[in-house]
This record gives sequence, structure tokens and C-alpha cells, in this order.
Amino acid sequence: MADPKAENALREAAATLEELEARWSAARQYLNIDEGRLRHKELSVEVADPHLWDDQDRAREVTTQLGRLANDLEAFDGLRRSLDDSLVLADFSRETLATGEVDWSLLDELSQTVTQLERSLDELEMLSLLSGPYDQNDAIAELHAGAGGTDAQDWTEMLLRMYSRWAERRGFGVEIDEVTEGQEAGLLSATFIVKGRYAYGWLSTERGVHRLVRMSPFDSQARRQTSFASIDITPLLDEDASEVEIDEKDLRIDTFRSSGAGGQHVNTTDSAIRITHLPSGIVVSCQNERSQHQNRDRAMQILEAKLAERARVERQSQMDSLSGVRSDNAWGSQIRSYVQAPYQLVKDHRTDYETGNVDAVLEGDLDGFMEAELRRQRARS
Repeated sequence: MADPKAENALREAAATLEELEARWSAARQYLNIDEGRLRHKELSVEVADPHLWDDQDRAREVTTQLGRLANDLEAFDGLRRSLDDSLVLADFSRETLATGEVDWSLLDELSQTVTQLERSLDELEMLSLLSGPYDQNDAIAELHAGAGGTDAQDWTEMLLRMYSRWAERRGFGVEIDEVTEGQEAGLLSATFIVKGRYAYGWLSTERGVHRLVRMSPFDSQARRQTSFASIDITPLLDEDASEVEIDEKDLRIDTFRSSGAGGQHVNTTDSAIRITHLPSGIVVSCQNERSQHQNRDRAMQILEAKLAERARVERQSQMDSLSGVRSDNAWGSQIRSYVQAPYQLVKDHRTDYETGNVDAVLEGDLDGFMEAELRRQRARS
């Protein structure tokens, strides 16, 4: 007589595998896998051309595209192999149960495999939400302290740490290009670049004002304080993909020494660069590199990205999804609240996604918030 518990476990696994099979087939369509295979063949032929590297910019573009496509196709095909293995495992478990025997180790292995497949398909499906023209780019992030005095400046530094930890979790690199220290503590502002595939796509969901409620460590009476900080996100464009031309006569370039104690955030040198684009009023700074020349190159790259974003927004209003709507860095404009007193809660006001584990969020556990916002954006489009 078969074990009812084992039969139930097998039925649940089989039902889940049937659902995963349907999700895999759907992913093949919306991720354009068949088109990707054809494109992979075309790029492979181009890479094999010995004259490709006569144009190094084109060669880098082609090899990057080919590498990304290869990774995507391997991930998709790897899921197919895992799904097939799981189906075989389910059939074997079914045959074993038919003999009246129960192999719990086999059923446990099937359960674990199915759970892992669900996670992998969840990750694959997220790629369909990261299909914007710049979503695969690196991201320029700018933090600014808002209302709340010293607490807001401390909050700005906390956000810099939070996003750095999030980037580390995803295997992204972080380059801090400029910081302006607060008068008593924390930061007035910071500019940093997150480097990794889809960095911009993920971080674009964080653009806006973030609100912190806590018992202030800077208040002698330890009263509850509300403070604000904003983050703006711009895609970092490849040097050969710049959409704007900058006239040197439109620039004012100043050199200065890095402020603050240095070491904690950026290198302390006399070669920091501040560039003001006079026609637009855009100001960018870089103080992380060791030489004035390197700082200038990085600042120019950030300026080009900012000007390109402005040009895109001016060309078409639908690019609001790229530039975002600017809000006051104060009451009533926050996209998310982080409450540490009188209770523990982080809540996103756009999606209503929330968690009571504030410490985990401040340590970079942001994926749930980002995924919820990506899905909200997709539902509205």
C-alpha cells in the first residue's frame, strides 16, 4: 500500500513542474530566445573576422553583445536541462511508489530541485522587466541631504552605505566619485557609480525622496526626528555612445582639495575637479582619482550622461520613465519611509511593499522593493 504522505508530496511536485514547464515556454517567447540564437550566430561570425579589431570600438561592442547573449542563452538552456532532469526524477519517484516502496531521499531531492527551479525562473522572468534601452548600463547615483538638518546628513551617509551593500550583494562594483561632508556629521551629498549589468535598470526604481523616522542620536533629549534624503539615477553612457557635444567654452573648470577626512569615502588629493556647464547650470565633481586628468575625464563622462538625459527628456515626454519626476526633498514627497521608532517598518508608498526588518533593508536587502516597483511600472505601461 502506497504511503499517502509520499503520494501527496509527489503530486505537489508534479503540479509545480507542470506550472514551471508553462512558465519556461512563456519565457522563450517574451525573452525572444529564438531571435537571440540567430543574433548569437551572426555575432559569432563577426567575431571570427580577423579584421574586426581594425575598429576597436566596434570590436568591443560586438564582443560585449556576444558575451551577454551567450550568458543569457546558457542560463535559459540550463533551466531546460534542470527541468528535464526534474521530470525524470519525478517519473522515477512515481515508478518507485508504484511498487509500494517509498524513497524519501529521492522525494527530498525532487522537492529541493523544484524549489531551486522556481527561484531560477523567478530571476529569469525579472529580465523581462529590465528591457529598457539603458537598463543594462552602469548607473550614476547622486545622493542629497534634504530637510532634517544633521539627521538628514547622517541619513544621506546611511543611504550611501545601504546602496553600497546592495551592490555588493549583487556582485556589482561601486566607485565613489565625490562626497561633500556634513557640517557636524554625515554627508551633504555624494556621487557614486554602480558598475554591473542591469545596474541602471535596478537602481532606477530607487529614484526619489527617502524618509527616515527614528530617535535622533543628535538630539540631547533623544526625541523622534524625521529626516529626508533624495537619490537621482542616470544611466552611464559608453564613451563612444555619447549623444551630446560639449563646447569647451561652455565649461568652467575648478580644482580643489577633497573635503573632510578623506580615506573613508574618497582619496584626499589636491586634484579634485568641479565642472560647471554654464548653459545648463549642471555641476559635476570628481575627487576619487589620483590625478587631475583622471578626475577631469570622469567628471566629463558624468556631465555627458546628464546632458544626454536632459536632451532625451526634452525630445520626448515619454522619457519621464528615464529622468523621473523631481520632488521636493521634504514632507509629502517621499517614495519610501524607513521607521525605526516608535515601531519597525520600511514601506514603499508606490507599491505598498513593506517589511518589519529595517536592519536588513539598511544592510542592502532591497531586491523585494525593486522588484515590486518594476512590476508596478510594467503594469502601468
